[in-house]
Amino acid sequence: MRKLLLLAALCAACGDTTIVDPMERQPKFKPFAANPQYEDGRAMRQPPEGTVPRERQTSRPEITTGRDRSGEIVKAVPIPITRELMLLGRTKFEIHCAVCHGLVGDGVSLVATQMSLRPPPNLHKLRNPGPGHVFQVVSEGYGLMASYAPQLTPHDRWAVVAYLQALRRSQAAKLAEAPADIQQKLRAEAGQ
Repeated sequence: MRKLLLLAALCAACGDTTIVDPMERQPKFKPFAANPQYEDGRAMRQPPEGTVPRERQTSRPEITTGRDRSGEIVKAVPIPITRELMLLGRTKFEIHCAVCHGLVGDGVSLVATQMSLRPPPNLHKLRNPGPGHVFQVVSEGYGLMASYAPQLTPHDRWAVVAYLQALRRSQAAKLAEAPADIQQKLRAEAGQ
C-alpha cells in the first residue's frame, strides 16, 4: 500500500506544474486583425473623445516644449489666441488648476487650506513669468505641483497659458481701462 501511495504521489508531482498567468493566455485580437464582433470588422477601436494622443508630433518645438529651436523659452503664445482658445483655457484651468490655485489664481482654495508644506502661490504676484515658462511648469510640474502633461494636450496647455495671461491682467486692471458699460455695471454693483 505504501508503494502504491508513493507511486501516486510521484506521478502527481511529475504533472504540469507550471503556473500560467491567466492574462497571458487569454482570447484577444491583435491590433490589425479582423474582428467580426463589430460592424466595421476592425479589432482596433476609436479612442474615446478626450483621450490624450501620444503619437502626434509637430515640427515646431515651441508648441510642444515651450522653447524655440535655439532652446530659449518662448516669450509669446505660439498658437493663435482666439475666443475659443480662451474658453478652452478657462475650462481646463477650472477643471485642473483651480482646485489648488483658486478660481482667480490667487492660491485661495479649499485644497490649499489643507496644504501644510507649502500652499500654491498667488499666480498674480509671480514676477511676470513668460508664457514658455508657464507652459513648462504645466507640462513638467514644479516643486510640489505634478506634471499635467498626461491630462492636457500641448494645445490645451497653451490654452491654459493664454487664459492665465488674461486672468493676471484682469486682476490688476484699473476700472478706467474697462469699457464704459462694464464700468457702469461694476459701479452699480459696488453701490457707487
